[in-house]
Amino acid sequence: MNNKILVAAAVLVAGGCASMAPMPDVAKLTQDALHSSFRDKGIAKVSRLQQDEVQAACSSDRAPSNAELQHLQAQALASMHWPTGGVYLGDWKAGEKLAQNGRGMTWNDKSAEPAHNGGSCYNCHQLTKSEISFGTIGPSLYHYGKLRGVSDPYSPQSAPIVQYTWAKLWNAKAYGACSNMPRFGHEGILDEHQIRDLMALLLDPKSPVNQ
Repeated sequence: MNNKILVAAAVLVAGGCASMAPMPDVAKLTQDALHSSFRDKGIAKVSRLQQDEVQAACSSDRAPSNAELQHLQAQALASMHWPTGGVYLGDWKAGEKLAQNGRGMTWNDKSAEPAHNGGSCYNCHQLTKSEISFGTIGPSLYHYGKLRGVSDPYSPQSAPIVQYTWAKLWNAKAYGACSNMPRFGHEGILDEHQIRDLMALLLDPKSPVNQ
């Protein structure tokens, strides 16, 4: 038999054997690499790398189906913590300071308690017309309440948008499973009092957001 034919046959056999080799578990390799690259430092723990169901679904190399997204959103909405006593709004002035505060949750912070954290809203959203620097990952929130016709956030007519806004701040996954927005309340980043203040910033007609 021609030597060239023998070489070609050997290459085909080798290629066939290689194609039959098991594929590596990319997800496991990724997790192993992450866990070997990080360590506990201060309040920042390696446990942060552990994903819950919605995080795993939204970071998978396979996009979640519509049915999966609906399931995840329904779970988030069902676990929603609504404000104690039905009090949704606080102080917009405190909310403005909170929205412009980007501190918290880093390894050199003394505590992960909400009192030590900011909302960092400016990193993703425009809030007022006077801002000269803001992020664009999220939509502009300028005139948030005004555009939605909220002249009195305490009126029955405003209830749907008030409740929706609370849910977005507490757990944004309820209305967008793969939303990039932090789950401020659900993850204990901010507490009820702080979220009330952000609610006032967004919905109070006197807030600079609605001027």
